[in-house]
Amino acid sequence: MNIEEIAKLAQVSKSAVSFALNGKPGVSPETRDKILRIAQEHGYYHKSLSQSRVAAGQNRTLRFAALTSSGILTDEYQKQPFFTELIHHIEEQCSAYGYSLLFSSVQGEDPGHEIGKLEQNYETNGLLLLGTNLSREQIEDISSRIPNLLVLDTCFQTLDVDFCAINNMMGAYQAAAHLIELGHSSIGYVQSKNRMYNFDERLRGFSAAMQESSIELNKDHIYSIFPTVVQAQKDFVAKIRSQQDRLPTALFCECDYMAISVIKSLTELGIRVPHDIAVAGFDDIYEAKIITPELTTVHVEKKQLASLAVQRLIERIEDKGSDATTKILVDTRLIVRSSTRTAPV
Repeated sequence: MNIEEIAKLAQVSKSAVSFALNGKPGVSPETRDKILRIAQEHGYYHKSLSQSRVAAGQNRTLRFAALTSSGILTDEYQKQPFFTELIHHIEEQCSAYGYSLLFSSVQGEDPGHEIGKLEQNYETNGLLLLGTNLSREQIEDISSRIPNLLVLDTCFQTLDVDFCAINNMMGAYQAAAHLIELGHSSIGYVQSKNRMYNFDERLRGFSAAMQESSIELNKDHIYSIFPTVVQAQKDFVAKIRSQQDRLPTALFCECDYMAISVIKSLTELGIRVPHDIAVAGFDDIYEAKIITPELTTVHVEKKQLASLAVQRLIERIEDKGSDATTKILVDTRLIVRSSTRTAPV
């Protein structure tokens, strides 16, 4: 994005764009605001842009940043149903508080450095950091650079940082308890090959429910697949085929994408869901309602997650409430659909 392209979108001259970006007179307030909005929405970074918004009293901007070079977050993570919905709600909440939202993706082993460079080019009031695949050390480094920070979708209890995350342990516990209540005692666990805080917490919740019912997880019934592939996966198919009469009667999957992949794999093998094997997932994405059979899953309150995260960050920015950092966990609820049923006799 350059000045000429901004001028074309705003239907003004290049000189008008230059005046607006540099905070100079010569354009009306309405035109200035239009130009600044277009520049921001299209990721045009220029130090004068930040200065001009300050001069106009408009520098109420939050940055939403994600590391997209590894793990479950690819360059197209915003197209994944969970993140699409979450970001939509974050945008709504920012607008309700009178803040605009600037999106940034960073890559490399040093996201703190990259985010610091972005802030030098365009200073924002606070950072909503998508911490899904970030390490404790990376978050600690970013927090030392950014004074107003809230980390979403992960949580490290010992860091002096604001976090807002899903109660992953509760959700997996609910799913496992549901399968146990249906009479299943041979329950398999489908885990992601890419590990992160959310998945580790889901394993904890699943294990807690199993232990409470004195059910031991058979190591042969632990399956590892990729978390963002919705097609049948060869390794999973091969392992299921090799087990034949030693299969579990139910499977819990760490996310809905994995559950959909599992259902497709089982269908290819002639194994009926839920008659032969019940399947449960986690996230309650849109596709969970259109796959056959419809997926029993854990619903995540994404709107509440977004609301609490934005509210807490703005409290910190506007110096309201306590200076103490906060760890927020948003509880889940089980959605029972037709992919689970009572255990076969």
